[in-house]
Amino acid sequence: MTQSFEIPASGQKIEGTPFSPTRESIRAFCEASLDFNPLHLDDDYMKGSFGKTQYGGIIMHGMNNFGVITKMLIDWLYPIGGVQRRLETRWKAPVKPGDTITPHATVQEVRKTEKSRWATLEVQVRNQRGETVAVGEAMVEFPSAA
Repeated sequence: MTQSFEIPASGQKIEGTPFSPTRESIRAFCEASLDFNPLHLDDDYMKGSFGKTQYGGIIMHGMNNFGVITKMLIDWLYPIGGVQRRLETRWKAPVKPGDTITPHATVQEVRKTEKSRWATLEVQVRNQRGETVAVGEAMVEFPSAA
């Protein structure tokens, strides 16, 4: 890890690693998170009406979006000495087995303080059709070398 990082510029773009959920990865997330909601496990349950929505089959946990965003941020930050400090997200559309989602971020604001350097990023996850499935905001820090 290096500490010789120049603070990013507003408008800088970051793209993360695509992720393609499968029935197996969704099931594994159920087991890891202890969230066995039938939304993620039971196709028959999901063929019916879920509130005012019909999904037609199981959907991925929304927290998987959080995970792909976090992976993107850490892949970018760790090698240059940065730290993820905050991440807020909202789910916009379901992700199903067979979809491929990719996280993206844009640096919105940068600032320096006496002890550190900060950046606020707009984050978004889109599927293979270009549809937005999650949005949010992240704050990252680049601590000054002591």
